[in-house]
Amino acid sequence: MNYLSVENLSKSYGIKELFQSISFGLNRGDKVGLIAKNGTGKSTLLRVLAGEEEPDSGKVIYRNDITVGFLSQNEEFDKTKTVEEVIYDGDNPIFQAIKKYNHCVDNNIEGKEMEIAFEAMSDHNAWETEQGLSQILSELKVNIPEQKISSLSGGQIKRLSLARVLVANPDIMILDEPTNHLDLDMIEWLEAYLSKNASTVLMVTHDRYFLETVCNNIVELDQGTMFKYTGNYSYYLEKKSDREELEQTNITKAKNLMRTELEWMRRMPKARTTKSKSRQGAFYELEGRATKRINKDELTLEVNMERLGSKTVEFHKASKSFGDLQVLDNFSYNFQRLEKLGIVGKNGTGKSTFLNMLTADLMPDKGKVTVGETVKFGYYKQDGMKLKDDKRVIEVIKDISESIPIVGGRRLSASQFLERFLFPTNMHWQMVSTLSGGEKRRLYLCTVLMENPNFLILDEPTNDLDIFTMNVLEEYLENFKGCLIVVTHDRYFMDKIVGHLFVFQEGGKIKDILGNYTKWREKEKEAELNKETVVAKTIQAKTIDKPVKEKTKLSFKEKAEIEQLEIDMPFLETEKAKLEAELAIGALDTQGVMGVSGKLSDVLSALETKTDRWLELSEYS
Repeated sequence: MNYLSVENLSKSYGIKELFQSISFGLNRGDKVGLIAKNGTGKSTLLRVLAGEEEPDSGKVIYRNDITVGFLSQNEEFDKTKTVEEVIYDGDNPIFQAIKKYNHCVDNNIEGKEMEIAFEAMSDHNAWETEQGLSQILSELKVNIPEQKISSLSGGQIKRLSLARVLVANPDIMILDEPTNHLDLDMIEWLEAYLSKNASTVLMVTHDRYFLETVCNNIVELDQGTMFKYTGNYSYYLEKKSDREELEQTNITKAKNLMRTELEWMRRMPKARTTKSKSRQGAFYELEGRATKRINKDELTLEVNMERLGSKTVEFHKASKSFGDLQVLDNFSYNFQRLEKLGIVGKNGTGKSTFLNMLTADLMPDKGKVTVGETVKFGYYKQDGMKLKDDKRVIEVIKDISESIPIVGGRRLSASQFLERFLFPTNMHWQMVSTLSGGEKRRLYLCTVLMENPNFLILDEPTNDLDIFTMNVLEEYLENFKGCLIVVTHDRYFMDKIVGHLFVFQEGGKIKDILGNYTKWREKEKEAELNKETVVAKTIQAKTIDKPVKEKTKLSFKEKAEIEQLEIDMPFLETEKAKLEAELAIGALDTQGVMGVSGKLSDVLSALETKTDRWLELSEYS
């Protein structure tokens, strides 16, 4: 069943054409990943599909009554509102039912208005939605309903935006970089959630494992043209290679044919017959095919590296805490040349603190951190991009240096260096404010690497970078001859680069694990499974029936037990009726409903257990 049809869609900004006459569709249940280079219109296309921007031409047609949820990269909320108010804002009838019910509860409104609100909650099955919302907010760590938007960090706002889309459960989810600002546990949860969810999904993400696991279709926007691949990310890579190989073959054939046609064109007299004019037109069409180029522009990283001595960075029994929160406890470690380390851990376990201590931006409370004389840090910070919007691209580079040394003792001008980083000449005098988010990130990376560091720290380097840039960055880092520390939620990136992990745990402990993230995570899951198996076997062993003598009558203790059961059971029946009546009245707020429901569940469980035991004993009474 077709949910969305895109017909001949075009969009340009000034003289820059993003896409021209593209057409594609989304069917019910599709999970589609959109891939394109930075600055080629991925986010713009999503905004057009979501109705937040108008196309220059073409149509976006949704099936009737289709609901659409859109996660943008830069969501803005009213800072005076609370998390709960933002979640329930909008025209969603389920959210409106919850909002009206909570209004009645919070303002002690009873009577007809409360009755209508209660019925609306039941009609829309909003009780279940509210429980689902609680789980989503809990998983995404934005589970304080009364918290003001003004007090949230940028990452929390991004996660709140994502939660708002997920809990609405629209027919189509349009997601722009949904894994940004999520930790690894959150990404794995979201991966499982979207894989099982019935919604149709169109998303832009740099997370290649995410594309591999969630998507059943890939669409690529390349030089303004849309290509569709029916399969996951690995299938896309295979078929894209086949397409480019076939395209190159066709170009070669066209060139060979063009030589023959060119000779004919040169021999032809000025007087043209109708037939020759037709052939002349075919020649110009052939010329277009023969001169077509497959765009293979790639980011080139040839930056030089300062010599790194044998002593790099050493931690000597270093400790750090903030109040009662211990983020590093008696930690010792010596970094080695050529070491490639990945850092993982939940938010708040001290990863950023550790990096700031390593670069001497923060001092330990106890112990010390020593840095070798030859160490030159390059620190790409998640929130460290301080590019000025009123600067031109080339001025950003020239403010650091007019020329940059590269491998082999050569030097590049600022202009040449920019071209190596996929900023063509016509972009050098653009204002920074006109760059896309990914282009700004690439320019920031450029400013870090041009300092020629030999100890490189990358904190979330993959956010907003396109997959093509990341592939080249990975190749550069694999051959990097200095020390490297990577903090990233991109599992593919980490698996490809690092040799071991620091796993940050609560209480300031750091666990050093040999191998990459996937191997460590597989061992963690295997350990969890083994633990669950041991517990299950223990429970099973305790419940194995042992041979007993045939029972003919009750013991004295069992007689006393059945008498007590006959007292307890009526009491539980009364309690059950009382709790059911309390729920039926509808005067409870959300927390009250959940509390009473929990008590009712306990009462029903106890009543069932006691009734079964009474029936068992009554056979011998």
